[in-house]
Amino acid sequence: MNETEQRRSAEQETMRARLREKYMRPHDDAPASTARGLHHTALVSSDVERTVRFYQDLLGFPLVELIENRDYPGSSHFFFDIGNGNLLAFFDFPGLDLGPYQEVLGGLHHVAISLEPSQWETLRDRLTDAGVEFVEHSEVSMYFRDPDGARIELIADPLGQMYGSRIL
Repeated sequence: MNETEQRRSAEQETMRARLREKYMRPHDDAPASTARGLHHTALVSSDVERTVRFYQDLLGFPLVELIENRDYPGSSHFFFDIGNGNLLAFFDFPGLDLGPYQEVLGGLHHVAISLEPSQWETLRDRLTDAGVEFVEHSEVSMYFRDPDGARIELIADPLGQMYGSRIL
């Protein structure tokens, strides 16, 4: 790291320490969430069938619903089961010419999906065989892009843990 990066890193760590001290409570003292869980995360698809082939056939997330988008006639809203009562959803918007995926402030950085370690290894092999480029981190996490450029993380840590540490 150069001097500017070191200074920025130190400033960010100071900010994180201040925020942890101010807002975080020990696990045993933390209040229960008002939410039941994440119902679904919705992404945008440029090609419904290609998205189904990627998420269902390659990743093994079953397509469980495909309906018309109630907010945009002619658009599809479709859902994949990603386990534990959670859904990954997509919309297509035919005729809107939306352009390529972009990471923007307030936008999506990535979607992280927890897998059993054996499934994580299986999907790593499938991605390799399919020619999907990915970056592996810490031997439990891999990042890749879906056909429309959205960044997906597959992580072998259990829900409520991050790189072996309890966060819930």
